[in-house]
Amino acid sequence: MEIPAPSVFCSLFFVVLFLPDTSVSEPRSQTVQMICGNQREHNTTIFPPNFVATMETLSQQMIKRGYGVAVTGTGPDTNHGLGQCYGDISLTDCVLCYVNARNALPLCFPYNGGRIYLDGCFMRIENYTFYDQYLGPEDRRVCGNRTTKGSLFQQNARQAVQQAIANAPSNNGYGHAQVSVPGPSNETAYVLANCWRTLSANSCTMCLQNASASMLGCLPWSEGRALYTGCFMRYSNINFLNAISTGGGLSSGGKVAVIVIIIVSSMLILGIGVVIGIYVWKNKQIQKKRKGANDAKILVKILHDNSLNFKYSTLDKATGSFDEANKLGQGGFGVVYKGVLADGREIAVKRLFFNNKHRAADFYNEVNIISSIEHKNLLRLLGCSCSGPESLLVYEFLPNQSLDRFIFDPTKDKALNWEKRFEIIIGTTEGLVYLHENTKTRIIHRDIKASNIMLDSRLRAKIADFGLARSFEEDKSHISTAIAGTLGYMAPEYLAHGQLTEKADVYSFGVLLLEIVSGRQNNRRKNAEYTKSLVSIAWEYFQRGIVEELFDPNLMLHNYHTINVKNEVARVLHVGLLCTQEIPTLRPSMSRALQMFVKKEEELPPPTNPPFVDEKTMEFHDPWEKYSLKEGDSASIANLSHSSFYPR
Repeated sequence: MEIPAPSVFCSLFFVVLFLPDTSVSEPRSQTVQMICGNQREHNTTIFPPNFVATMETLSQQMIKRGYGVAVTGTGPDTNHGLGQCYGDISLTDCVLCYVNARNALPLCFPYNGGRIYLDGCFMRIENYTFYDQYLGPEDRRVCGNRTTKGSLFQQNARQAVQQAIANAPSNNGYGHAQVSVPGPSNETAYVLANCWRTLSANSCTMCLQNASASMLGCLPWSEGRALYTGCFMRYSNINFLNAISTGGGLSSGGKVAVIVIIIVSSMLILGIGVVIGIYVWKNKQIQKKRKGANDAKILVKILHDNSLNFKYSTLDKATGSFDEANKLGQGGFGVVYKGVLADGREIAVKRLFFNNKHRAADFYNEVNIISSIEHKNLLRLLGCSCSGPESLLVYEFLPNQSLDRFIFDPTKDKALNWEKRFEIIIGTTEGLVYLHENTKTRIIHRDIKASNIMLDSRLRAKIADFGLARSFEEDKSHISTAIAGTLGYMAPEYLAHGQLTEKADVYSFGVLLLEIVSGRQNNRRKNAEYTKSLVSIAWEYFQRGIVEELFDPNLMLHNYHTINVKNEVARVLHVGLLCTQEIPTLRPSMSRALQMFVKKEEELPPPTNPPFVDEKTMEFHDPWEKYSLKEGDSASIANLSHSSFYPR
């Protein structure tokens, strides 16, 4: 089976490998604006591979010289590309900036054109030749910091801009210059002007003249940019420019900026510590991208070995071009659509747009883990597509979707009698036993909750969403990892310390049991504030001997009134409290929990108290160190989610 060229995801990581220039500067990779075209791609089968091939060619050129042009294909599906960094950006920083541009521009799909302006680079893709264009209807200015500046700064800015325009033609539209004039230091104006290398000197001058006239309309504000078809300009009262040494910048023949600085006082020299810090940080970024490249190669091998690859055009057609009417739900990782293949098979397609490396890593992680496991209580991955402008996961379609749509809905809740609920509990338990104990490496799901328990046509449970899952060898007691999951379902020791074991899944499973029994959601909010947690309520009712008051009233409609059913419901709640005990070593393993459900005559041990939860913040208080989250830990919970419906 032939695997197409890797997509934006599959290849974006290895564009920063083996760079000849390691100078330290500021990549200025922040996006100023992205402008998408209004014409849809012509052929959904031909256009995506052409787009990917153009991206690859541009990547190779950007690594070597900081700019590039590429053309792939013929006819209406031809893909013309241009990428370029500004003249004060080193090659290393140029590629870092370009990666951000390349990662974002596919969001314009299914439209066949788009351009993105970053503060350090530019990129454009069209299905026609645009290289000699210097003006267009999309040209605009963007005014930045609205601090009002006085007449001296405005005069300096105008003078700097005019000098930049005057110097550009003498150096074929690119170069740099520096001019100083007397005046207060806070009235200094910094200007960068840049024409695309495909323009002639006359076209460059015309573009800069028009762009500057528009940009200076931002005055008296202290920041302004012009985003034009053939050039980019920026002025500011802040020195955003990188110093260009004799061997710095984009190498000989690669300096593409006209820089004029009006300055009155000498710049402070950066401390050695700052330089070293930036250098170390940048090396770490490169190492991460190298790891990503290996991940991408592994992913392509997995697709090939397991025949998991789908053509993007096939999935686009199956979902009606991702018609809103086919939307099943949306979560933290993307949107899921129902699709019907040509052979009549129904599928669920998870559509992911990657705007950062974490989402790409989650995609790889999910494909890698779920393609290596198979169990009747795990949602089956049919394949994926990474050959188009976006990455897609393809699952088996389950008509009843997720458990949360039943137990938290007062109407659908009635459809789940206790027999069905108990069957769902057993199925979920067996799936977790398989993940924790019956595979070559232990797999911890990290996000067990009702919205990730899917139900087939017979309301049987299948665990879904392995984007956050982690696996590690048997000889390790735990792994330390950045915190990720859903508030209200995360074990206290994991939330406080980031130390992950199977007992984190056991805790989440315990919360799920309490939700199934009660029909209540653990982390629900009322008037924008979290109510008292379900775990705390269940513990209180258990201590008072009134657990029946917590049972879902809809169970009364079925066989709940029989003594056997009452005892079974109470037993499940008891197991839920055992699973949510504060101290992880006291929680049962999933295989032990399964025995507790099956051997109904066995006496259960009394549960100890669950963790104390601050109801206002939903943060756990560490039983050992008497705190919830350390100062500075908040950044590690960036992956917390509140997803719903189909797996993310």
